[in-house]
Amino acid sequence: MKKLNTGIDYLLNLNTLHSQAFIDLATERRRYRGDHPTEIAALKCMDGRLNLPVMTKTALGIIQPFRNLGGRFDLGWPFFQSILDSWIQYSIRRGRHCLTFVTYHYARGDIHRGCRGFNYDTDAARDMAIQLKAQFDRIYGKGAVVPIVCGIETDLDALILHGDDGRAIDLAEVKKSSKIELESMLRSLYPSMPERIAMDMMPLIEGNIRHIAEIRASNRPIAEVEHNEWVLGVGRGFDWLHAINTAFLVGPFDPNLSVAIETAATLLLNNIENGRGNQSGTVLMTSAAYRSIGAEHELAKEKAIYLSKFATNVIKNKVPGLVPHLQILTGCTDLNTRKIEVLERLDTIENLTLE
Repeated sequence: MKKLNTGIDYLLNLNTLHSQAFIDLATERRRYRGDHPTEIAALKCMDGRLNLPVMTKTALGIIQPFRNLGGRFDLGWPFFQSILDSWIQYSIRRGRHCLTFVTYHYARGDIHRGCRGFNYDTDAARDMAIQLKAQFDRIYGKGAVVPIVCGIETDLDALILHGDDGRAIDLAEVKKSSKIELESMLRSLYPSMPERIAMDMMPLIEGNIRHIAEIRASNRPIAEVEHNEWVLGVGRGFDWLHAINTAFLVGPFDPNLSVAIETAATLLLNNIENGRGNQSGTVLMTSAAYRSIGAEHELAKEKAIYLSKFATNVIKNKVPGLVPHLQILTGCTDLNTRKIEVLERLDTIENLTLE
């Protein structure tokens, strides 16, 4: 097996590189938002392979990610409801539409490269996404907020667009290349979609088709899309952590957060026991996000520290076999720069105090 670059230092270096790239792309983001003002969100599984900015060739910071085990969400969850509605109201106040990708994922070549959060049951994952879209439609109606069901096929990084009439188009099978043909395809899938959203969705479709062609040309080894994760990220502010086969990312949205943490920890222990992942250690990393210095920043610190203690105790009580392998990284992430501020770092189990 190819030796992996792992450990806390690797993660901090990855964050530094991503933060610099995010800062460098500030002008590109302003230009892109000027041309394509629709706000875009993606509800995704915790699987770190699901990197939509790369898959759609979209500038960092354009697509707002929300992550949870298996991509499971419910607009009845109090915290998720608050965060999502704040994002929607922010967009509406600025006269912008909202496009939300409600996703599930699988691998076309092998079911066991699919979604471990759904025990590789693609039909169940797809049904969940369809139900969540229906919940969006029921609450927000059809207009300023448009949810679409979107499969993500991870062997080729292809998007599968589910239309209003139940049809699904796999962009890996689309041979049409002209913009007019793609626009016609999009309009046939979503006849009620506002013109502004359709125009702003086009670059993502074109970008994904180009990306799929590059993946095919690269002959990416299958090993690169198998599960070898060695990081459990809990919290928000992880859109910089998309190195393949690196992390399970659990958002703090689910009222049953301990179940998602337990499931992810179990999968990480399974990787270790089967000779995958990082044999020298597994990193539990927690993060809270903030934008302004002051109370918001201080609250983010408290939240990150709390999440670290909470997740550590879940692992201790539910997946004790993982504890000897744990390293701890606790921080808060500045959303203006995507830079993580380290609050606590424990590299060895000897320094780890469990409560």
